[in-house]
Amino acid sequence: MSTHGNWRKSSYSGEGDGNECVEVANSTTHVAVRDSKAPARATLTFPRAAFTRFLATVEAPEGNPPPR
Repeated sequence: MSTHGNWRKSSYSGEGDGNECVEVANSTTHVAVRDSKAPARATLTFPRAAFTRFLATVEAPEGNPPPR
């Protein structure tokens, strides 16, 4: 997945002082995630459908996972 220049701060990182940010990069088929404090370190890459499901689960009210 080519992500050069495609990274942006996740909207889920909050507004704080910027010390706890997650950056994401999108392609047509995958989403990559990295720690903004250590961008040269490991990057996690997920199929877009799996990442979308993850976000839906995180956003769902507690005890109410989204339908599959």
